[in-house]
Amino acid sequence: MIGTKPTPASIAQVPDSRGSGGEFVLTFRCTDSLGIVQAVSEFLLRHECYIVDIKQFGDRSEGHFFMRVHFTSTAGTATSEQLRQDFTPLAEEWRMDWRLERHGRKQRILVMVSKYEHCLNDLLVRARSGELPVEIAAVVSNHGDLEGLAAWHGIPFQHIPVSPETKPEAEARLLELVDAYDVELVVLARYMQVLSDSLTARLAGKAINIHHSFLPSFKGAKPYHQAYERGVKTVGATAHYVNSELDEGPIIAQQVIEVDHTYTPSDLVTVGKDAECKALTNAVRWHAEGRIILSGNRTVILR
Repeated sequence: MIGTKPTPASIAQVPDSRGSGGEFVLTFRCTDSLGIVQAVSEFLLRHECYIVDIKQFGDRSEGHFFMRVHFTSTAGTATSEQLRQDFTPLAEEWRMDWRLERHGRKQRILVMVSKYEHCLNDLLVRARSGELPVEIAAVVSNHGDLEGLAAWHGIPFQHIPVSPETKPEAEARLLELVDAYDVELVVLARYMQVLSDSLTARLAGKAINIHHSFLPSFKGAKPYHQAYERGVKTVGATAHYVNSELDEGPIIAQQVIEVDHTYTPSDLVTVGKDAECKALTNAVRWHAEGRIILSGNRTVILR
């Protein structure tokens, strides 16, 4: 559930049935110290687990250590619940902020959108094809324009109009849907509303937004037309976690595409949409695969 900080106890409540076989992913951060890798490796060896892939990063300037281990149970009998229980003493010893999930488990996401359909459509297609390890539980919009698109994919659509007067009620309704659909990640796929500080606090680390990378230079309406008038030479997009600072949350993924004087404003919009789709897809994939670890206002992406 969104709204509580993940702990070993709360994570263990996620059912194993969403994932595959005896493969798991362990992701953690802790203070950088000698012996961490050995301790984790010895734990896996004792549990007859084989390391498929391992990524690590030691941030010597901050004194933090980050690791992601993809491993498999050679006996095929291990469960994520049992592994979490057995790993807890080691995690407490090293004071880890950690999570352990089944590899390939599809995270349930809720997509928020206004009228621009390109990012939503991209997520729907990739989720439907299995390219993204997510299950789109619902689409929420402050307009009704994209209900048909969601319906074509068989995804529930919730229309929640928002005005200054109804914003508190609208956000309360959103949180009700998050709980009702057992949502693990909220994706703002060009949702053109500013979330309140209380809502962003509730969704901390569990909501991803996408926006064009002309900010803060070209704000407001028609940013691509403003960029055209300035003769920009690159078009880009940024996907980031949502926080109380508008469009300034921890950056996850960025895309940059070169353009030149031959591009019309319409061409820039088209290129910008491609960049937005790619950046958002990467961010959602890395989050769902347990590759992102927050470190203050930065992210460590263990690819």
